[in-house]
Amino acid sequence: MSENYDLVILGGGMGGYVAAIRARQLGLSVALVEANLLGGTCLHQGCIPTKTLLKSAAVYQTILNSREFGIDTSQPTIHFSEIQNRKKNVVEQLYQGVQYLMKKNKIKIYQGFGRLLGPSIFSPMAGAISVEHEGDQGNTILVGKNVIIATGTEAKELKEFPFDGQFILSSDHALTLDSLPESIAIVGGGVIGVEWASMLNDFGVKVTLIESQPYLLPGFDQDLSRFLEKDFIAKGIDVLTNTTIAEHEIKDEDAIHITLERKQEKQTLNISKLLVAIGRSAKINDLGLDNTSIEIDRTGFIKVNSFFQTNESHIYAIGDCIGGQQLAHVAAHEGKLAVEHIAGKYEHLQHDSFAPSCVYSHPEVATVGISEQTAITKGLNYKTEKLPFSTIGKALVNGETNGFVKLIIDQETNDLLGVHMIGAQVTELISEAGLALLLNATATEVGFSIHPHPSLSEAIQEGALAIDNQPVHS
Repeated sequence: MSENYDLVILGGGMGGYVAAIRARQLGLSVALVEANLLGGTCLHQGCIPTKTLLKSAAVYQTILNSREFGIDTSQPTIHFSEIQNRKKNVVEQLYQGVQYLMKKNKIKIYQGFGRLLGPSIFSPMAGAISVEHEGDQGNTILVGKNVIIATGTEAKELKEFPFDGQFILSSDHALTLDSLPESIAIVGGGVIGVEWASMLNDFGVKVTLIESQPYLLPGFDQDLSRFLEKDFIAKGIDVLTNTTIAEHEIKDEDAIHITLERKQEKQTLNISKLLVAIGRSAKINDLGLDNTSIEIDRTGFIKVNSFFQTNESHIYAIGDCIGGQQLAHVAAHEGKLAVEHIAGKYEHLQHDSFAPSCVYSHPEVATVGISEQTAITKGLNYKTEKLPFSTIGKALVNGETNGFVKLIIDQETNDLLGVHMIGAQVTELISEAGLALLLNATATEVGFSIHPHPSLSEAIQEGALAIDNQPVHS
């Protein structure tokens, strides 16, 4: 027995459930298949729980430094179990919200593992989905006129250092820690590694951050990377770039011993935990892709065209499982675009150029558009302007003057090409820059836009005015 829909979506993360909602808005019948919990990695193992912990760490640091604001407090105490409970409550509230949205939009949820079938009695085309339910419930066959694969990713494991959940952790394991370790080494200086390093350091954990590349946050504008590295070192984080782990040994119940290799020199480190944050792999194993003509690229992600179609034109793929920026908001955007293409209402935008990337460390990092290194590689005729937050009144009021805004401008047209920020609350400021890029704004237009005073957003305006030699406060 099979059930028929206009659209079947594999994966109930942010990309999947946003696509489902958009499809219902366009009048399509929708089935969504999820093996675990609606909301996916972002809600349960990524964005939301980590940012909740980061907020607790930031509050702790604010209290520790409250004397700077003329307020004397007694020594604050970390109750980590209560911090973890708050994280669970935030996740649960949002999880209930996602379930409500599914009911409100009349989206049929199938709980179980979905697997793509080849041509069969259910459909002459590949792409019918067999949903394997837990227990003795058997399988349900779903036949969709179109299918969207939105299965996301999972933590990538080092062969030499398999996760054991006790000494060698993935970010999933780290989220469930009962207590803070005395010390930790984090392998990987990308977004995940940087956020965990910042958070644990703010909680008072001794942190060593290890990155095999010359810079933290590879792929980001290098001015941001250099500034962040200096800031981390000043806070007591041991930042080791151009470094790899040669070997490790667990000698007792309290410590893991690792040997680092840097510039052909070796160094031994004794730590409580090792967190591996070297990236994520597409969750496509046992998905039945071999029953279709869908191709996988050399990095292990699903190949799609500019409309998010696979080689099977009625089967689409979106979000982290196709690689790219691997951000929840990008997955949601791709989901909406894929559905609009299915419904014949598609207006294609090169969204990669306008999608902000944010790092919720302390200081925060936010970026949109191209980096200076990309501008050089492309041979563009560009100019830059950098505006420090120390010149902005609101930053002084907040006691957070660390950081800057960097603008990259086309020398000939004066168009914005990229905006890169590091400092307090820059993840809230970056959307203005993204909108400016989307609207193809010039630096002059951004500078003419009236910004409230005092506000951190004045840093963007001042930087834009400086491009035209019209700065006021800098």
